[in-house]
Amino acid sequence: MIPADIRKDFPLLSEVCYLDSAATSLSPEPVLQEMLEYERRYRANAGRGVHRLAQQASQKYRDAHEKVRKFIHAQEGELVFTRNSTEAINTVASGLPWQNGDEVITSLVEHHSNLLPWMRLRDRQGIDLRLLTPGPDGTLDPSALEAVITKKTRLVAITHASNVLGNVVPVGEFAKICHDHGALLLVDGSQSVPHIPVDVEQLGCDYLCFSGHKMLGPTGTGVLFMKNPGLEPLLVGGGSIEQVTAAGYTLTGGYERYEAGTPNISGAIGLGRAVGYLEALGMEDIQRHEQDLTRRILAGLAGIGNVEVFGPGPAGDRIGVISFTIRGLNPHDVAVMLDGEADIMVRSGHHCCMPLMQHLGLADGTVRASLHCYNTIEDADLLVDAVRKIAGDWER
Repeated sequence: MIPADIRKDFPLLSEVCYLDSAATSLSPEPVLQEMLEYERRYRANAGRGVHRLAQQASQKYRDAHEKVRKFIHAQEGELVFTRNSTEAINTVASGLPWQNGDEVITSLVEHHSNLLPWMRLRDRQGIDLRLLTPGPDGTLDPSALEAVITKKTRLVAITHASNVLGNVVPVGEFAKICHDHGALLLVDGSQSVPHIPVDVEQLGCDYLCFSGHKMLGPTGTGVLFMKNPGLEPLLVGGGSIEQVTAAGYTLTGGYERYEAGTPNISGAIGLGRAVGYLEALGMEDIQRHEQDLTRRILAGLAGIGNVEVFGPGPAGDRIGVISFTIRGLNPHDVAVMLDGEADIMVRSGHHCCMPLMQHLGLADGTVRASLHCYNTIEDADLLVDAVRKIAGDWER
């Protein structure tokens, strides 16, 4: 059970009803304090100095890697810090040795960050890109992958949970199909890692990417897990080398190989503290809490005549992302009214998923409410009541 008093750690919640966590979650006070502690007490570059401030910063930075690694049950040396999921996915796209004719399979459900890198590879390097089509509720059937995967398929890139429809993809089944055919599997965990227990061993993926700003951490932080670290680094430079001469250079091992340049040290430390905050609440409890709120919102919206909800129903395998439209109203107008009339913050538009919106016939996109551990039954009821009022007013 999520204790109600955690809301004191999120002062902004005293002013607004925040239902836009799929875009960016709020950061609790302990995360902010941990970052300020670095800035005030031991600000120095990590991995570069021998004085005590540099040593403390380096240790805290290493500790952050260890905390995040354990959070997803990864093994030593498999986890790299990036700026976000987008950079992590692009690191994989640029780091594999592609050959003309290689295939990549992804889906219409994907966020643009897990679609554009593969489109660019298609356009620049001649890979064959195939897109899986979801069912009416956004679900992805493993049999659809089985039908198109071939011996030329180099990589399958799939989301773990949709940032538009909320459905959770059976990644374990996708992983088995991939590995039976000798293909690699990349999983975009941006919407799953912050909300449900994730174990990379159970997922069976080769790569897992996720962002810190969606899991109570700071912006500009992200993670790339690699089952077998063998990618060519996206960047090279200071901190990533073992030796440099006028004739050439030798890259170092470990995560440092992939983290050239001065990293976001305070951000990494904040991300490590965010992981600790989530672990203290319990990921299973967070999942149950958000599922209860999701069912309450879905049930409430279902009772409003001119509101259409998209995605799996209450019994589906889903996270706390609810997309809907109000007949006759542009989603942006609805979002503005929810803000102005009820102090409710939601997202509207295409949610960086334009191909999915085109597939669903939603030219203007949807209104999206998305939950996190700090939301309450009162938040859920406030949203439903406000949508009912807006829909009713428009209908009249």
